[in-house]
Amino acid sequence: MTTELSAQVCVVGGGPAGLTLAVELARRSVSVVVLEQSGHFNRSFRGESVSPDSVWLLDRLGVLGRLDGAYRQMHRMEIVDSGSTVLRADFRRFPYPHPYPVELAQPALLSALADLGQEDHPDHFTLVRRATATRLLRADGEDGPVTGVVARTPEGEVTVRAALTVAADGRFSKVREMSGLPYTKLPLERDVVWLKLPFPAEWDDRTYRIRIRGDQHGLFIPTHPDSVRVGFNIPKGGLKELRSEGLPALYERLDRLAPELAGSVRAEIRSWSDTSMLDIFTTLVPRWSMPGLVLTGDAAHTLTPILGQGVNHAIIDAVTLAPLVRDAFAAGGSEAALLSACQEFQRTREESVARSRGLQLRQERLFSLHGAGGVARRSLYRVVDRSQRLKERVLAGAYFQLQKPGPHVVEAQPAATRV
Repeated sequence: MTTELSAQVCVVGGGPAGLTLAVELARRSVSVVVLEQSGHFNRSFRGESVSPDSVWLLDRLGVLGRLDGAYRQMHRMEIVDSGSTVLRADFRRFPYPHPYPVELAQPALLSALADLGQEDHPDHFTLVRRATATRLLRADGEDGPVTGVVARTPEGEVTVRAALTVAADGRFSKVREMSGLPYTKLPLERDVVWLKLPFPAEWDDRTYRIRIRGDQHGLFIPTHPDSVRVGFNIPKGGLKELRSEGLPALYERLDRLAPELAGSVRAEIRSWSDTSMLDIFTTLVPRWSMPGLVLTGDAAHTLTPILGQGVNHAIIDAVTLAPLVRDAFAAGGSEAALLSACQEFQRTREESVARSRGLQLRQERLFSLHGAGGVARRSLYRVVDRSQRLKERVLAGAYFQLQKPGPHVVEAQPAATRV
């Protein structure tokens, strides 16, 4: 059975980029269909860190108030290098309305966005679950403008015809592949092994921890409600070798970075299936759009896990793109008007993405130093640690690109102002 749907916009991917964009379009009276591959949002995610700018946006969009009790504000960050604390940042001292990053379970965020769209904008928002995009519809043959998407569902094919199709399907975007838009994938020198452990009683659960020893480093992220996500680096493609050494090699690596977790890692991680591996790369896409199609979020600009920038830029992309698309439809919704809107979206967002990518890559290089390079790294962190102004300047490239200095909001509540 084939189902035919039509909308002004078809969004492929129901992650933070796709659902935020869909809600923002629907509240501007632009009809949108979202195709989401999963049947539910209750699945495992690593990207649960939300930067302060995105917290600010979620508050203004009316989403944060729907998430009461589902997130944890983070007040501090500390870097410990070779056993010594070399950098501390206290977000309570940062002069922004929303100074805190938060740890937010992504299923809760996605459910809140989906509910907002379905409850507040039912005439313009349609979510189709268990729908896998298989083919782009094109006018005038294979090289013509994109006019929609064909998707596979358990009930049969769904054809969505739309003036604009949005690829919001992540770092391994199938829509980007099907479009033929060129891109360059730049592998970095490491991969990350992730695992989750009970939160240690002796740790403060409002602090991000980065531990470095030589060229090894780990991220220790408090996770709502009572866990810690742990990510530690291995050489690119090094998982097979690590697994060949057995679980004791994993235990010993974590012992060097966080001996406090020695007992829990041995109790909780009993097989390699208790871990996952993230392939670390960044993606450079010269053109984010073509007639009838635009890329957004990770599909347009894959970033690394440093400072949790994936979700941040996905949300900022959405609130940037939505009014441009609405204005294009208000002007008649021609192919040329929509393409111009998508090109303006890229021009608006590229510099911000490049700043975050640059900061991430500098941190990646610092983390990989050892020997004399490690000494230089510790000295640099200590210089930054002595100056609040330097801390604000360094972190502004990732955390505070949108907000202006102003009053703190200690416990965020939904604001009356809407973006």
